[in-house]
Amino acid sequence: MARILSERASADLTLTHVFNRNVSRKRVDWLPGVTWTEDPEQIFTSEADIVIELLGGLDPAGAWVRRALSSGKSVVTANKKLIAAQGMELEALARQHGVHLLYGAAVAGGIPVIPGLQCGLAGDRVVRLEGILNGTSNFILSRMEGGAEYADELAEAQRRGYAEADPTEDVDGFDARAKLVILSRLALGVNLSTEAITCQSIRQVGAIDFAYAKDLGCTIRPIARADVRGGGVLALVGPMLVPLSSPLAWSRGTENMVLLTGHYGGDVVFSGHGAGGNPTAVAVVSDLAAISAGASRRTPDATSASVTGEFELRHYVRFVVKDKPGIVAEIAGAMAAQGINIDSLFQRSGFGKDHLPFVVTTEPCVNSRLKLALSKIARADWLAEPPLDLQILEPEPAAVQ
Repeated sequence: MARILSERASADLTLTHVFNRNVSRKRVDWLPGVTWTEDPEQIFTSEADIVIELLGGLDPAGAWVRRALSSGKSVVTANKKLIAAQGMELEALARQHGVHLLYGAAVAGGIPVIPGLQCGLAGDRVVRLEGILNGTSNFILSRMEGGAEYADELAEAQRRGYAEADPTEDVDGFDARAKLVILSRLALGVNLSTEAITCQSIRQVGAIDFAYAKDLGCTIRPIARADVRGGGVLALVGPMLVPLSSPLAWSRGTENMVLLTGHYGGDVVFSGHGAGGNPTAVAVVSDLAAISAGASRRTPDATSASVTGEFELRHYVRFVVKDKPGIVAEIAGAMAAQGINIDSLFQRSGFGKDHLPFVVTTEPCVNSRLKLALSKIARADWLAEPPLDLQILEPEPAAVQ
């Protein structure tokens, strides 16, 4: 970000202070006239008009953002966790003090999804959003298409700096969930509780699942989605089978993609590189430029809404079993007891009888019913490992009343 500001020198935007712990390690010669400090007090008492928060997390970042806004300074942040948890409160505080709070970098890095919602799509009523919101998970899953296993591609993501030593936030869906909360607030006008949205990890997905997905004309991607349904919202985050014809199947590496469906304007797609320092820096500087130009971005009112993950979709269920007669009959019986019909069964050759993978796909059903069926099946002595259940993304899922 500092590099961009220095290269596009402007009388309207001047970097005056840099705060960082152990700031001497960050000091550079190509930023003349900048005050380098380890004391955050120097930022709040300075004459700067805008404070940029790139610390992340809730504390102390939240307290510092509130202090900056309360003292009459606009804030630009990339802090998705803070905006997801406290965004409405902080925007109200910014309005109260006549300043701006912009966070275009909090979702999808340098892809202008948030400005697009606040400005370009302000005239429409968005009823559905879905997308790939975490570049690390997308990197891992898209590389697994070639036959690699999860552990190998996680190690490669860590080697390249895409994944942390503890990858939990990325691979277990929590990062994407925070971004989904922000987008739902802006796109759908609903304020969702982060913890109410179900997350499914990508850790259990294996190379065999991509082989079976290909048989079904699909691939596997980390999907975050939310639909307005009646008085509530359907929302979830996790790996899903995506038809190869879907734009979401085309996103690879650390790319992000967001698909928005408007009541009037139809489908709009945002796509690009969402991860990394450079895309984030572009989004931050774009927010700075917007404030400097006096641009006003519409932040729609959001109301609290109940959340459920009960999409009615087809499911892909992969079993690994110690083969014996009657297994398929037991599976069909457990599913039939929950009103679930089996659509198809796939079994590839070349596997031992003591660790045999095969896949069942179901007709559309709600998650809770299938979970009840799988909980009964999980007690079977012929299971070699727990079943993997993935939803199959449909263009128009059936509504759940």
